[in-house]
Amino acid sequence: MRVLACTILTLGAVLSPALACAQTYDPNYPVCLQIYAIGGGHIDCSFASLGQCAASASGRAAQCLNNPYFAQGVRKPPRQRGVY
Repeated sequence: MRVLACTILTLGAVLSPALACAQTYDPNYPVCLQIYAIGGGHIDCSFASLGQCAASASGRAAQCLNNPYFAQGVRKPPRQRGVY
């Protein structure tokens, strides 16, 4: 009985990550396309502009949205000038 329980737990632990479908947002692009489908949709974050995304979404059950995880370039603080 103990072997059976361990086998079931091991199989559950091994197969659980395979069943989960993680949604990733690419932080390199500012615009995402959310596509709706009967069996479930997905999000494609590979667009550089809203116009590019809108062209791809045209005629489909989809919408463009801003990427919440877009990693904008880090701005450097202004250099302080020394007193001359």
